[in-house]
This record gives sequence, structure tokens and C-alpha cells, in this order.
Amino acid sequence: MAAINTAEVIAKSKFSRFHLGLLLWSFFIISFDGYDLVVYGTVVPTLIEKWHLSPVEAGAIGTYGLFGMMFGAILFGTLADRIGRKSVISITLILFSLFTFLCGFANTPTVFSTLRFLAGLGLGGIMPNVIALLTDYAPKTMRSMVVSIVLCGYSVGGILAPLLGILLMPNFGWQSIFWFAGLPLLLLPFIHKQLPETASYLIRKGKKEKLLSTLVRLNPELSFNQNDEFVEIKSKESDFPVIGLFKNKRVLSTLMFWAAFFSCLLMVYGLNTWLPKLMIEAGYGLNSSLAFLIALQGGAIIGTLIIGRLCDKYGSKRMLVPMYASGAVALTILGFGGNSFLIYLLVAIAGAATIGAQNIVQAYVSQYYPPYVRSTALGMASGIGRIGGMLGPLLGGFLLSISLPIHMNFIAFAIPGLIAALALALVPAKNAHNHESDTRSESVMKVTNL
Repeated sequence: MAAINTAEVIAKSKFSRFHLGLLLWSFFIISFDGYDLVVYGTVVPTLIEKWHLSPVEAGAIGTYGLFGMMFGAILFGTLADRIGRKSVISITLILFSLFTFLCGFANTPTVFSTLRFLAGLGLGGIMPNVIALLTDYAPKTMRSMVVSIVLCGYSVGGILAPLLGILLMPNFGWQSIFWFAGLPLLLLPFIHKQLPETASYLIRKGKKEKLLSTLVRLNPELSFNQNDEFVEIKSKESDFPVIGLFKNKRVLSTLMFWAAFFSCLLMVYGLNTWLPKLMIEAGYGLNSSLAFLIALQGGAIIGTLIIGRLCDKYGSKRMLVPMYASGAVALTILGFGGNSFLIYLLVAIAGAATIGAQNIVQAYVSQYYPPYVRSTALGMASGIGRIGGMLGPLLGGFLLSISLPIHMNFIAFAIPGLIAALALALVPAKNAHNHESDTRSESVMKVTNL
């Protein structure tokens, strides 16, 4: 009989076929999460004309999905720490895929807004749980990188939406790009079968056989038997995951993470909704303006991969603070125009420093908190962030309605970047879960014989 520390087995594991499968399915899911985010920004100019909407009305419609995401992030983030991440991922995938698909059949702004709200419930819940599950099983030396690679799927989906808009909308109408969002429903049985459940949940539920098979999939060189016992990190606050966010001197950290999420998502959703329209106002055609969305997401992919790798080497906080600040600078300069190469470069930098930074800060949060509150931490931060996300489309619509000079619109979206940089700079790195002294003070070892 042996005592098995599952956290240690996972942390010391090498990247294997198990990790590759988890990464690929997670990438696929997050790609459609990103697609569903940007798809509304892709059709906004068309819907304004078709449904005779004012910029403020179009911005308000954009907030309905974000309103749903706020509730979904908090509800499903907390629920996953109770019923398991795998089940919640399946539930949220059904919600956002089905109702985004149905948006393609909406014939009034009211119906469209209602469907976007329902899809938002799933969109809000899917990302915190996918990130938490990745963090649960990623090798310690590459956790930020694995999460960063998967979150690039968010930008791949964001590129796919305007691309399909350019290719499909002229011949098949705006509805066609919403129908594409139903594809994950067809693959749901395969996704549910392949995704593992988190080890700590399996221990709590006494599912020893399932846990053993998962660990063997993770590292085929290991061998276990039914008499082995499992060492669990048992927290004193495990029954109250939300309260756990404020324990062990993490009050300031939690509040600053919320402020960073709020500010960054205001920029992300504001730009994804209004960048095509802002560029049209600056004199570009619709297709050219959609190309700027592609540049925004392309910059996010490059920024996420490069900074994500550096985070594993130098620490997330050291990389994220200047990243947020550079986004504010890029957006400010962008408002004053320039030649095409400069504009595309600035848009790409803005993508890296807004969407890319948001990707990486989620990886940071997933490692900052202990496993028993990991989904809760991400869900709560995302939920608070969605409030900023709701204000982004409204702010853009308001600014366009009062006909400010174009550079003032970009400066308005740059200011939250500075706020996010300041907030993250105030997060005490020493209070992170993976800090040795913090780990000793917050947890006790418990041997569980399943």
C-alpha cells in the first residue's frame, strides 16, 4: 500500500497524450467561446441598418449577452466546485452553442437580445471551468503556457467570426454566421467522454477507480492498486469557497483582480463590438474594418503565446503590468491615425495587451488560488469583469452618439488599461497559493482511503 499525493503526481508529470487531448478539446471549446463573443461585433453594422438601430440601442443589445455572462460566470464557477468541472463544462457548452445558433433565426431586436442573454449564461461559465481544469492537470513547469495556448483559441474564434462575415454574409445573410455556432453541439458526446474530472473532486466523491484510470492516462508509466491511499490537500474553508477568496491575506489580491478584470473586459468588449464601426467612421469600408478585428485577434494570439511563455519563466505579474500599460499607449496613438502599416501594428498591439492580457491574467488567477476555490475565483472575477464588459458596448455607443473626435473614442478605451495595470501592480505575489510559506499556513495534509 502506498500514499499517493495526486497534486505532486500531476505537478511532476511530463506533457503526454493525455495533456495533448485535454489541450485540443479545450482549444476547440474556447475557440467557439471567442467566436460567439466577436460574432455580434461582426454583424453590428448590418443590424444597425436592417433594424434601424441607433448606436446606443446597438450598444444596449450588445450588453444583454454580457449580462448573461456575468450571471453565468458567478453561478457556474461556484457550482463547478460543488458538482465537478466536467459536468458544468457540458452544461455551459449546450447553453452557449444552442442559443447562439438560434440567434440566426431571430427577426426582431427583442428576440435577438433574449437569445443573446441565454447564450451569455453558458459563455460566462465555460471559460473559468476550462481554465481551472487545465490548471488542475497541467505540469507545474508549463501551466501558464498550456493555459495560454488554449486561450489563443479565443482569438482564433475571434478571427473566424469576421472571416466568415466577409465570406458568407454577402451571399447567405448575417444569420449564417450564427448558425455556424451550433457545431459544438454535434461533438458534445465526444467532448464529454474525453474530458477528465478534476482529481480533487474525484477524491471528495470517493471515485477511486475513475481517479486511478485518470492518473494512468496522465502518466502510463505509473502503476497503482486498489489498496493505495490518496493524500489530499484539505482546506479548512472548503465548504465556503467564496469566503476562501478573502482568507490567508488575499482580500487586497481578490479586490485588485476584480478591478483588473473589470477594466480589461471593458476594453475587450468595447473594442470587439465597436472597432469595425469606429474604423468605418474613420473612413474605412466594411470589409477593411472587419480586417481590423482580425488584426486585433491576431495580435492577441501572438501576445498570449509570447508573454505566456515568459510568465512561466519570470512570473505573471512582472509581464502583465507592462502589458496592460502598453495597450493603453497603443490605443491612444491609434486614435491619431497614420499609414496602414502603423494602424494595423497598433491594432495588433492593442489586441495583445487587451485580449492577450485577459487570457494570461486568467492563467495567473487560476494558479494564485488553491484548487478548492479555483473555479470560484475565476468565476467571481469573470462575473465582476462582465460588468465592465457590459459598459464597454454602452460606452462606445454613447461616444459615437455624441460625435466626439475619433481620437477621443480611443483614449476613452485606453484609460481602463492604465487602471488594470495599477490594480495588478498592487496584488501581493507572496500571498499566492503556490508560494511555499502560504501553502504551509493554509492547508493540512489528509490521507484519504477511498
